[in-house]
Amino acid sequence: MIGRTIDQLAVGDAAEIAREATAGDIRKFVESVGDLNPVHADRVFAASTPFRDPIAPGIWTAGLISAVIGTQLPGPGTIYVTQNLRFLRPVKPGDTVTTRVEVAEILRERNRVRLTTTCRNQRGEEVLAGEAWVLPSKVPISYPYPDQLLEDKPTC
Repeated sequence: MIGRTIDQLAVGDAAEIAREATAGDIRKFVESVGDLNPVHADRVFAASTPFRDPIAPGIWTAGLISAVIGTQLPGPGTIYVTQNLRFLRPVKPGDTVTTRVEVAEILRERNRVRLTTTCRNQRGEEVLAGEAWVLPSKVPISYPYPDQLLEDKPTC
């Protein structure tokens, strides 16, 4: 992964990732943040809602935006400042979400970049839309994906 500085960015630059919303990913996310809303994990309850099936938390989908920003555009070292979101359609297990981030505005003197952020399902339907302001790293950062992610360390 290579992070870009503000001088390496131009309006219209874009990056995207695609990820399947698996039941396992949704379950791990719900458990890790404690979002025990039954619409996310209880098939019987979800059947009584307009969605008819369990849905991924909207913030799971929004997390994909953070993944694009932190790994591709601007990339490693970027600081997220703000994000506004509009949740437009539910994401269900088995859906593939394509997340796109595009540079919309650059304030070089303030080292700030405004990004449009969108997520679409495998049918091309927009499921989330918004925009973010970020601070790119002031120096280029080349960061290899770590062999190990953060681990809980045992305490003595």
